[in-house]
Amino acid sequence: MDIKEALIKSIQTVVEKNINYCNYDVTYKTVIKEITPKGYIILDRAGSKRTVKCCIPNMELRIGQSIYVKEPMSDINNIHICGIA
Repeated sequence: MDIKEALIKSIQTVVEKNINYCNYDVTYKTVIKEITPKGYIILDRAGSKRTVKCCIPNMELRIGQSIYVKEPMSDINNIHICGIA
């Protein structure tokens, strides 16, 4: 193996191992399943039901409507509706 290839492989291994520890915003498309007084029920990326708030002012959403939700800094506890699909 060439020294250049070995160096590239070692850098790639380090990057792949450390990328799992990075926090970043995740935005994805989902659908409103239910509406409750506490907020909107959606399915998160793992398929679990979550109650979320809408951060769009004066927006009325309906059951079955496609939306975009955001997990800021990969924090599932702060998930919120950020757009209409």
